[in-house]
Amino acid sequence: MTDKTLFEPYTLGSLQLSNRIVMAPLTRNRAGAGLVPSEHAATYYGQRASAGLIITEATQISADAQGYQGTPGLYTPQQIDGWRKVTDAVHARGGRIFVQLWHVGRISHVDLRPGGTAPVAPSAIRAATKTFVNNGFHDVSEPRALTLDEIPGIVEDFRQAAAHAITAGFDGVEVHGANGYLLEQFIKDGANTRTDAYGGSIENRARLLLEVTAAVAKEIGAERTGVRLSPVSTAGAISSSDPQSQYDYIADQLSAMGIVYLHVVEGATGGPRDVAPFDFDALRTRFKNTYLANNGYDLELANARLIKGKADLFVFGRPFISNPDLVERLESGAPLAALDPTTLYGGGAKGYIDYPTFAESSVR
Repeated sequence: MTDKTLFEPYTLGSLQLSNRIVMAPLTRNRAGAGLVPSEHAATYYGQRASAGLIITEATQISADAQGYQGTPGLYTPQQIDGWRKVTDAVHARGGRIFVQLWHVGRISHVDLRPGGTAPVAPSAIRAATKTFVNNGFHDVSEPRALTLDEIPGIVEDFRQAAAHAITAGFDGVEVHGANGYLLEQFIKDGANTRTDAYGGSIENRARLLLEVTAAVAKEIGAERTGVRLSPVSTAGAISSSDPQSQYDYIADQLSAMGIVYLHVVEGATGGPRDVAPFDFDALRTRFKNTYLANNGYDLELANARLIKGKADLFVFGRPFISNPDLVERLESGAPLAALDPTTLYGGGAKGYIDYPTFAESSVR
């Protein structure tokens, strides 16, 4: 095999992808009034449509699900219309796009909450981390534990947001079960000390993720449903005493549902791949459909893992921000443009839609 293997088409469920390179979900905090995708969002995603698959920035399933300033939603007609402009732009350029749906749980702040209420979580355990609110990073607020009778409403919000995603023209939905947000808060016992049907055993702690995924798959089809997991990441100040057994079980259950892909952060999110012992190959073996590998991948590592059959698709994150033509640069061997870290979060067009392609920069 050669470097070209990453650039061959791939069939994902009923979708034909132009290559095996995936654009990761990347929070940019640029939503406009009403948390509608910004006026520049269609341009931003359209510029990156040469990715085999785009997974959008994490998107709220409800007003209650928000945890960061300026993150978009998918629960109002205006938000649906805003996302339709994005999907139309991507499809017009031959791309495919899934929306990542989240509920942040305890990673929130009262200033972002409806009525200034406390964030919700599996247990009333405050995370030792910060969120982006009031134009800066501030400690998250103390959460309260969800009651049993509130949990079906969370499942319903995910189902409804998935339905809205199809109305907005998305090719599918990724359920965000990673990075220390609500579904992972239930999964990992460092954040979940419940003693009811959603706490304690590995089966109970996985219950909410599985209920949400089943509801989404029933609503839009398993062939349009993916899930993101981060077994050993400590993002959101989260921890697990039994990650291997917990995630082996989850992979088995998700595989049995027949969802189209499993998207796995291998190691610490945006950090070391070897942060903790974990057999990621076991997840790859247990999950029978498409496996997306994420974290620290470059062309060399992705090709090496592909040749060994360790993953089907490979997810690239921040390089897509400063290289809208990342696929073309990787294929041609062109150098990658540097990222401006001062424009990552919030703002307007600068650092969002003004990064040139390699061809454009070469003629300047």
